[in-house]
Amino acid sequence: GCWYLLPQIRQRPLYPHIPHDGKSELNPERSGTCRKYYDEYSKKRLTGRIMACWCSHSICYGFHCMPLAEGRNDVFSAMLTRWPEAPERVVYDYACALGPYCWTREPEFFADMQFVIDGFHSTGHTKCSTASFLKTYADVQPALAKLNSSAAECGNSGLARIQKSVSYMGQERAVLYCWVFLWIWNRLRIRSMFQRSKNAL
Repeated sequence: GCWYLLPQIRQRPLYPHIPHDGKSELNPERSGTCRKYYDEYSKKRLTGRIMACWCSHSICYGFHCMPLAEGRNDVFSAMLTRWPEAPERVVYDYACALGPYCWTREPEFFADMQFVIDGFHSTGHTKCSTASFLKTYADVQPALAKLNSSAAECGNSGLARIQKSVSYMGQERAVLYCWVFLWIWNRLRIRSMFQRSKNAL
C-alpha cells in the first residue's frame, strides 16, 4: 500500500541488463561499496516497515509500505514514478549508494541531482567519498549549512509513535491509519510555519 501527494506519472522501468535489478540487497555486492549500509540493513536482514519522503520542513510528500528492509530501489522508484523532474538535492542516510544506483538506471533524469548524507549519519561511512557528505558542499556553499538536513529524522520520529499500533493492523487499515496520522502531522507543521511567519512580521 502507498499514499503520495504526487500522482504516479510513470512506471518503474525494468533494467534486464543490470544484474539483480529491483531485488532485495542481501549481500555486499548488491548493496554497493558502503559497508555501513550492508552492516545495518542487509546483513541484519531487517524486516520492512514504511518509507516516507519528507521536505526540508518535515512535511511528508507520501509513503509506501516495504515488505523487506529499505533499499535503494524504494527511494529510486518513489522519485522516478512520482516526481515530474528530479529534485535538486536528496538528503539520505545512504546517499553514497543511492547516487550510483540512480545514475546507472536513469542518467538523464538524475543528471543534475545531488545525493548527500547529513552530518548525523555520516559517522560510519569511513570508506565512502567525502563527495557524499553534505558538509563538503556546505564548506563551499555556506547557505547549505542552514539546510534542515534532519527533517526526515524528525518526521520518522513522529511515525515511530504509531509504529506499535500499526504492527497489529492489516495492510489496508495500517495504510489508512498512517495516512490520517500524516495528514494531521502535515497540517500541524504548516500551521506552525504560518504562525512563525506571521509573528515575524
